[in-house]
Amino acid sequence: MTQEIHGTVADGYEPVREEFAAIVAEERPDYEGQLCAYVHGRPVVDLWAGADDDGSSLYGVYSSTKGAAHLVVALLVQDGTLELDRKVTYYWPEFAAEGKGAVTLRDLLAHRAGLVGTDTGFTLAELADDRAIAERLADQRPFWRPGTAFGYHALVIGALTGEIVRRATGRTIQELHEERVRAPYGLDFFLGLPASQEPRFRTAQPMAPTPEQQVLLDALPSGPHTLASIAFNRHGVEPTDLETLPNERVVRAKGPASVGGVASARGLAGLYAAAISEVDGKAPLLKPDTVAEFGQFHSAGYDLVARGHKSYGLGFQATADTWHPFLGAGTIGHSGAAGSQAFADPRSGLAYGYTRRRFAFPGGAAPENDRLVRAVHKAALAS
Repeated sequence: MTQEIHGTVADGYEPVREEFAAIVAEERPDYEGQLCAYVHGRPVVDLWAGADDDGSSLYGVYSSTKGAAHLVVALLVQDGTLELDRKVTYYWPEFAAEGKGAVTLRDLLAHRAGLVGTDTGFTLAELADDRAIAERLADQRPFWRPGTAFGYHALVIGALTGEIVRRATGRTIQELHEERVRAPYGLDFFLGLPASQEPRFRTAQPMAPTPEQQVLLDALPSGPHTLASIAFNRHGVEPTDLETLPNERVVRAKGPASVGGVASARGLAGLYAAAISEVDGKAPLLKPDTVAEFGQFHSAGYDLVARGHKSYGLGFQATADTWHPFLGAGTIGHSGAAGSQAFADPRSGLAYGYTRRRFAFPGGAAPENDRLVRAVHKAALAS
């Protein structure tokens, strides 16, 4: 039975609804997902499907969390509170241990610090607690010489940058996100889900990979001591099950800044709309120069963890290069392991958010995002 499509689109965005409906029809009968987009601060797409989703349901968005966390960092750089080329030790002296004294905030944000995990791994309680991660990593020897290469700091980058934020401001990334971003705009994008919002959360559900996806997964490097295993915490006494991580209440409650965010597509798109556009009479959070700085390529090429070509700005993925090459240069955003995607394209004024309940293999932005982003982008340019 074909799922019913709910929601609205602005005039000129009818092809986006058609593309969304086609994708839902191709998916499993129990598909649940949401799509939202803004153009120049105006909502133009708000669609969802799923028997138990009313458009305001909340999902674990995994690494799309990094976009919210590093929007806070960008604001602090813009304010002059943080300086990109300061050494991390200026803010956090203990970080100098094991040869890390020369690492700058810029290096860290560009995934160049070589500090993707610890030799012995993290417990679930530690992964949910950015302070605990930071304390462990301060004493950890890097896995490559900082600055010489880059690799995705999948589960720890938000804790590392978050410790700098805490040292510089006395506040956590989560607190600043709530005060400066989420609450003023009424966004459904939480770094720390209040108990009162728990009934809106939809439990993440693993999905078995297709035979084609399994071939890709089997080709990935495996083994307890690979960089990928360390970066995704698969090597310790409590190996992380990424597919179900948001289902742990401690993760949702503490909202670790690398992977613990809970959001709707409206929250994802709304965050990026607020970042680059006037929304509801409020000025953009980021000035154009700040967006340009954080969207510039800082690491591009072979990612030692992902074992393939990746590109990063500062705290954000270089979304146009990594996922959607037809987007404007300088697009800032971040995907999430279960399939979520969120970004802002300052050249077209497009802010996009997509999330789904079931884990989409092989990880990162779900394949259907390419079709959806193309449809939204084409309509935005035509309008």
